[in-house]
Amino acid sequence: MTSSNDDQVFSRLFSNVEGVDEHPPSSLTARLYSAIIREQSTSGSLASLDASVANGYGICVFEKLVQIAPIGEAAKSPFFCHVCHARALAERWDNPPIFWPNCPYVAFKRS
Repeated sequence: MTSSNDDQVFSRLFSNVEGVDEHPPSSLTARLYSAIIREQSTSGSLASLDASVANGYGICVFEKLVQIAPIGEAAKSPFFCHVCHARALAERWDNPPIFWPNCPYVAFKRS
């Protein structure tokens, strides 16, 4: 999850690109998102699903199943999208046939 300062820096960087009026392809956005999350997970564990929900973030239906499962917090913090078919489709197609609520890859195809 990025801080407000990081969001401002990225907005400033991308607003300086001249002659580009459209969004990048959703498949590129999906690949970048996956790479950023994988890199972030190398420096330590990601926030658990319980912490994400407590902070107001939505989780997909598959993450919800893991969240309500009677398992420890450590098992609730991997990057679950790594094994999801939605990620694989979104990284290869610009308009993938995925419609799960709260899936970041679905949000990318709308942009």
